[in-house]
Amino acid sequence: MAAKKLSFEEKLSRLEEIVAALEKGDAPLADSLRLFEEGTKLVNACSTELDKAEQQVVKLMKGPDGAPVELPFESTED
Repeated sequence: MAAKKLSFEEKLSRLEEIVAALEKGDAPLADSLRLFEEGTKLVNACSTELDKAEQQVVKLMKGPDGAPVELPFESTED
C-alpha cells in the first residue's frame, strides 16, 4: 500500500506536532531522533513547495500603454 501524499498544510501540521513532542522532552532518545529526522524531511519538503509556489507568483504592472503586463516575481529579500 502506497503512502498517501500529504498536502502542504498536512505537512505543516505534522511538523507542529513533532515540534510540540520534542519540546516536551519526555520521549526516549530513539523516538526523539526519529521525530527529528521526520521533521527535517518535512521542513525540506515544505521549503521545496514554497520555492515552487514563489516561482509561480506573478506581479502585475502597467505597461507603456497602461495595460497590465505580467512580470516574474522578484524577491525583495537580500
